[in-house]
Amino acid sequence: MAPRAPGGIKRKRGNEEITTPDFELAPDAVPGIAQVIVDIWTGVVSLNTLMQRETTGSNKGMATQAAVDLATATINAATPNYNFVRVVIISEEEHDKGYTMEDPDDVVFVLPNQGRINSTGANLLNTAKLLMACTPNGI
Repeated sequence: MAPRAPGGIKRKRGNEEITTPDFELAPDAVPGIAQVIVDIWTGVVSLNTLMQRETTGSNKGMATQAAVDLATATINAATPNYNFVRVVIISEEEHDKGYTMEDPDDVVFVLPNQGRINSTGANLLNTAKLLMACTPNGI
């Protein structure tokens, strides 16, 4: 079996890729972010748009401008109104395979897999908070 390439989130420095630290967020450390997860899971925010990726060229696999615009607007609108320049939301699979940031100003969040939850469950917000706490860079 071939060695597995390291996952995580990387950024470019010149011609090199440098891994950025993964971290988990305490469930109540960032107000409003758990609601962003719920809004994505329930379709209030378009998952299809957030996960649009370039299919050709040197940016193949990177978030499209539409994905960046929606992710940035969604995170910035979360209480207490954040003010990021560029936000990218990636899947856990993209994280595990290794996602390289396109822009040094990118703030990358990992969306917890929706397949882990019972979407008809009583309290998606608390579920999102717990998954946010245990998913590296989880939003």
